[in-house]
Parts: sequence; C-alpha cells; structure tokens
Amino acid sequence: MISNMDESERDLLARLWEEQMRMPFPPNMRGREIEGEDMVYLDASIAIGVSSSLSEPFDVKRRDALLRCLAAVEKVLPSIDDEGGAIERYERLREMAALAVESGNDGPR
Repeated sequence: MISNMDESERDLLARLWEEQMRMPFPPNMRGREIEGEDMVYLDASIAIGVSSSLSEPFDVKRRDALLRCLAAVEKVLPSIDDEGGAIERYERLREMAALAVESGNDGPR
C-alpha cells in the first residue's frame, strides 16, 4: 500500500476502484488501438498498478509504470468516443493513476 497516503486519499482511491470494477468494459474498446495504445492493455495496466497500490508497498517500479500509463491515457482521451461509457472509464482510470502516483511520490523507494 502507499505508505504516505492519508485516509481520505485511500478512501477516494478505494471508492474509485470499486466504481471501476462495477463498470463493464466498453465493447467498442476491445481489440482497439488509439494513438498506438492497445486500449485493453492500457486499462489492465492501470488497474494492476492501482490495485497494487491499495494492497502492497508502492515502489519506484510501480510508480514509473503508472506514470507511463498516465501519459498514455492522457494521449488517447481526446480520441475516445463515448460509446459504452468509454470516456467515463478512461477518465476514471486517469484519475486513479494520478492519485496513486501523487500519493506515492514521497513514499519509500
């Protein structure tokens, strides 16, 4: 878990994670690449990083992986259509990744 994340940040990240898990993956994003990014892989990569940050020590390797994912999701968001709630899903992924990275910046590495 991110050691320096305060309770309100942890609660927010956990709430966003729960919302994300209830939301079905948009069918139009399956097998799709936008701006050279595989959308299923990007979703899964952020999900792994966020889930790990809630349950395990957050190290520099995970932080760097989430930073790369954050840059990728920022790049693709303007090109996502909203069919099936895709924009909402990827905006939430962006928010979760940013929160995990920001909260873990001062933690042990």
